[in-house]
Formats: sequence, structure tokens, C-alpha cells
Amino acid sequence: MKINLANIKKAKNLLNKEECVAIPTETVYGIAGNAYSDSACEKIFSLKKRPKNNPLIIHYYNLKKLKGDCDFNDDFLKLYEKFCPGPITFILNQKKTSKISKVATNKKKTLAVRFPRHPVARNLLRCLKFPIAAPSANISSRVSAVTSTDVKDDFGKKIKFVLEGGRSSVGIESTIIDLRKKPKILRLGGLEVGVIQKILKKKISIKINPPKISAPGQLRIHYSPGIPIRLNAKKIKKNEAILLIKKSKINKTNYYFLSKKGNLKEATKNLYTILRKIKKDNYKSIAVGKIPNKGFGKTINDRLLKASKF
Repeated sequence: MKINLANIKKAKNLLNKEECVAIPTETVYGIAGNAYSDSACEKIFSLKKRPKNNPLIIHYYNLKKLKGDCDFNDDFLKLYEKFCPGPITFILNQKKTSKISKVATNKKKTLAVRFPRHPVARNLLRCLKFPIAAPSANISSRVSAVTSTDVKDDFGKKIKFVLEGGRSSVGIESTIIDLRKKPKILRLGGLEVGVIQKILKKKISIKINPPKISAPGQLRIHYSPGIPIRLNAKKIKKNEAILLIKKSKINKTNYYFLSKKGNLKEATKNLYTILRKIKKDNYKSIAVGKIPNKGFGKTINDRLLKASKF
């Protein structure tokens, strides 16, 4: 895509002044702020109404920029080489000399780091003298934003600037993997666990619902469109939308489909867009048909389960 350098410069200038801007990534849009600034990170939490115990993901341009903040290990370097930039976040040990704001980490000794693939985000990161903290650009516990319009719907003029980048190509948050000891998945996301296991050549445990929050995306209630969701529903109630994994022969206005033929990757990309559309179409609740619990289907089911606790 063509990069608007004037917009990159505007976003850079605002970030340099410790303001927040919305930026596109390949996963979802994020609210970005200087990760070295307590003031900027405080603004992120305030804008999102995000609990302070839910740490922020820190976005970097490359390894060179990360070197001063984190300790590297072999598993991290293998995954970085294969999948970065891309939709994967790593939990690493933070160096004592790190300048990352303790507001961003909730005073933890670990850091959640990512290298976004989106060309607009990369151009911005390349010209900054600091990494950016950038959680998803939505009100905490609600559906993430995958377009600039989604961001504006949620925040109006509360965000100083929205950097345009088209629709997010992955459409769901990054996969989070803790690499401090034995690798474990802390959040399912835009990269399948199977492909990660192939690179590391070891079994990876999945710990996505811990009793204590240790990484982003682990809140009990999350990703909600703001109306009740019923999972594995077999009957539809009055004024209720039905969400199905693939297109049905039934052609009614309250039927919504995540993909044409049940493609789980396509369905994942469309999930947040369709949840927002159902809410805008004024339905009072959503009945969800059964989603295959494999591959990206597990990610969809994880998001819908958390959304159903609204």
C-alpha cells in the first residue's frame, strides 16, 4: 500500500509530545503511546478504561531496538527469524536497565513485545527514538477495532489522530507466547499454535485462562459487542441474530456468516467486523452456531466465550 509520509510525520510529532494516536497493524488497530513515558502510558489506560493490572504490549521495529530492554534466548530468536514481523507477541525477561515505563508493565519484570508487519506501523516505528505501547484501539472488554472507522466509532475525538492503514489483514489479536522457561501460549491469536510448535520442535502448553493476569487478553470478560451472546445455540429467540461459520441456504436478514465455505482463517478475519455490524443493526442478542474447535476455530471460540460473559 502507498504510505502517506505526511500522516506518518503527524503521528510521530504527536507521539514525541507524549500524546496518543491510533495506528493500524495487521492484527487490529492499536492505541499507541511512547512506551518510555509514564504520562503517555497513563493516557492509554485512561482512554481505554483499561484495568491497570492488564499490561501493555510494546511494539518494536527490529531486534536492535529491543536489545536494551529484554534478554534474548534461543527459542525467541528462532521464532523471530521465522515469524517476525508478524502476529506473534513474546513474553521475555526485562533488563534492569530497561527504560520501559512501569505503568505499561504494571511493575512486572517481564515484557510483552511484538514486531508488527503492517507497512504503516513499520514506517512509523522506524522513525521513532522509542518503542510504542499499543494495546487494541477499543474500550476495554469490548470488540477490537479492525478499521479506522471502528476506532472513531469507539473514541470520537478523544484520540488526537487516527493513522489510516486500511482494514487489518489478520483481523484478530496476536498470539502471545511466554518464552521465559518452558514455552507456553498465554493467548490464542493470529498465528496458529501448530506452526509455532513445528519451528521450536517441542510441545507447547496452552494456559489462556490463568487465575492471575500475566499477559494482555486474559481478562474474564473481553471482546464483547455489548449485547449477550449464546454459544452453540440451536434455536433463535425473537429479535436475535444468528452467527454461523459458513453461508447457509437460509437467506434472512438476521443470519450472519463468518465465511462463505467455513474457512476458519477467513472466519477469524471477519469475526470482529460482523460482531460490530450485528450490534449496529440493533439486534438485542446473538445466537452462535457450533464452531469447529480446531486451528483458528479455537481462537474464534476463545473470543466468543469471553464475549459471552458480558
